[in-house]
Parts: sequence; structure tokens; C-alpha cells
Amino acid sequence: MADIPNADSRLGRFIETPVGCEIVRAFVPPSLPPQPPIGILSLLPHLSLAERALGRLDGITTLLPRQELFLYMYVRKEAVLSSQIEGTQSTLADLLRFETEAQFGQPIDDIREVSNYVDAMMYGLERLKELPLSLRLICEMHARLLESGRGGTKSPGEFRRSQNWIGGTRPGNALFVPPPVTELDACLAAFEAFMHEDQSRLPAVIKAGLLHVQFETIHPFLDGNGRIGRLLVTLYLCVNGVLRRPLLYLSLYLKTHRADYYRLLQEVRERGAWEPWLEFFLDGVAETANQAFDAATRIVDLFKTDRDRITAQSDRAGSALRVHELLQQHPFLAAGQLVKQTGLSMPTVNAALADLERLGIVEEVTGRKRGRVFGYRRYLGILSEGTDPLPSSNGMPQER
Repeated sequence: MADIPNADSRLGRFIETPVGCEIVRAFVPPSLPPQPPIGILSLLPHLSLAERALGRLDGITTLLPRQELFLYMYVRKEAVLSSQIEGTQSTLADLLRFETEAQFGQPIDDIREVSNYVDAMMYGLERLKELPLSLRLICEMHARLLESGRGGTKSPGEFRRSQNWIGGTRPGNALFVPPPVTELDACLAAFEAFMHEDQSRLPAVIKAGLLHVQFETIHPFLDGNGRIGRLLVTLYLCVNGVLRRPLLYLSLYLKTHRADYYRLLQEVRERGAWEPWLEFFLDGVAETANQAFDAATRIVDLFKTDRDRITAQSDRAGSALRVHELLQQHPFLAAGQLVKQTGLSMPTVNAALADLERLGIVEEVTGRKRGRVFGYRRYLGILSEGTDPLPSSNGMPQER
């Protein structure tokens, strides 16, 4: 376990601020980097494993036959997981079927929130080509995130102008009250300055962990702070050359260890305990990067195995391979969409789908005779690992 320097300078300050009919103690964090400096020596084993796993993940992206395909799917998996942490019940299959305009079983608002997250993430990645990672870009992504659905009334794209809180039914009994509005601009300016400084000479992975906690502590928006804060980690690693492609997403790790996650965030605020948080964060980066590497390898192997089986065992290999190619891009597709996208006739598409069903590669998911939708079963199985919805909040803090 990492040592925690005993220094009051790591602790923030409280400001009494009126909220409604009560006075609450809102927390203002000290600026980054922490002082005294982070104890890097005790973190080196965790840092080494994280950087090695990130290098391996980054290396496989150059070997993938379709980089954009993996990015497309990983972004969607992260959107589902990150939104589940905030309370939605949508699965990856729900999102993909929603995007395919197939039938889905979850509330429309849940799926729209996940779809908005995909949009915000892809927008941010594209916008980085012309705009630095900054408060402006964060606000633009936030506007996309809350563009429609339940967050539409929570000031999309604007930093808050009222007090929020985390946990509890009101600020007076909250687990944590972020900085008051009067301190918000200064906190955000210091946050942005730390994103771009290089005097601390901290490794980018460690800086990403520091920035995530600081963003969650400042909690600058009325809603969507958790989702933007998790996305920030990946964007920061890409901007700083740790990853060439944004294939690292921590939401599955944080979802799995959410009690430790919330506890460690709070210990940073209460005790300045950055080192235990960074151990947890670096272990999460290593675990997540290794999982992504493993999944990418298994998917490449699956595609090759299924292509070989189609070539050897299908009575109509040419058309079946064309359908298989499209299912790699969109794991749910309706027969009518396949006709449109392949240029094949409906009888030819239906015959190819029948062959793929016989080989156990696809399955029909609607149970209907018309408007049938087919899913690429084993591909969806790999992608969906860990994306079952969370049970009820189990006492986990929710932002207000």
C-alpha cells in the first residue's frame, strides 16, 4: 500500500454557502499537482504494469485489419457502461438494435442517453483535430451529451450556476458538496492550467488519474459529470501520445469496483490520499488495457474462423461472405438493410442468412416472419462481456 504524505497543504478548504434555507459546507480542492509531491516510488510497480499494458494495446491497433470497426464498437460499449454507472438499464444489445431501428425492450430515454454519449465521445475525438483538450471542448461535448432526453433541462454545455451535491436528499445531508459557484471559475482555470503544464514532469497516466478526481470533485455541471470525467481520461491519454487510438475505457473497471471507487475519491478529498487512489487507478488502466487487448485478439480470431467456415461449408459462400462482412460492422442487421447495402436480391440474402444460421454464426432476434433482424451471436457475446445492467444503486452516491 502506498504511503500518504502527512501534509495539510494537500487538504482543501470548506466554505459555508447558503443553499435554500440551510447553510452547507462546500469543499474547494487545492490546485494540482498535489503538494507535497506524489510519492512516485511506491507507485512504480503499478505504473510499469499500466504502461506495459497500454503499449501492448496500442501496438495491436496497428495490426487490426479494421481499426475503425473496433473503435466504433468500443465507443458503444463504453457508452453503455458509463451510462449504467449513472443509473440507466440499457445493454449494448439495446443500443445496437436501437441504432439498427430494430425492436428494443428498454425505456427510450435510457437508450437515448447512451446514444447521446456515443455522439459526445465521437464529437470530442473528431474535434481534437482542430481544438486542444480544454474547458471549451469539455463544454461542447457536454452539450452533445445532454442534448435530448432527461438531461435536456440541466443546462447542456454550460457550467453550473447553482449548487449541486452528491449523495443524500439535500445539500445538508449530502455525502459531498462540491465548490460553490463563487469558486467555480477559479477551480476550473487551475484545472485547465494543469492539463497543459509540464513542469511537474508527471507521467501522463498519473496526470490522467489526478485530472479525473479533480474534475469529479469540482463537479462543474448540473448533470453528466461522471460520464464526462471518465471520457476525459481517454482523451487525455490520446492527446499526450500514450494511445494512438482511443481504445481504453475504464467504466467496466469502475462499475465492477464502484464501492472502492467512491471511497477512494472521498479519501482524496478528506485526507489528501492521492497515492491509494492512484494505485487503484493504475491497476484499473492495466486491467482494462489487457481486457481490451484480449477482446480485440479474440474478435480477430473469430472473424477469421467464421470466414474460413463459410468458405468451406456454405453452399453460397460468395453472398454469405458479403453478409458476414456487413455484420462485422453492424452486429444487428435487418434483411432489408442487407439487401440495400449489398445490392443482392432478397432471395439471395435470405438464402445466405439461412446458411449463416445453419452454421451458428447468426441468429434471428425478433421472432417475426416479416422485418426480421439478425444478430452476430458470438461477436456480440465478446463485445457484451460485463455490460449487464447494474442492480439498484445499492447506496452508491448519486449526483444532484
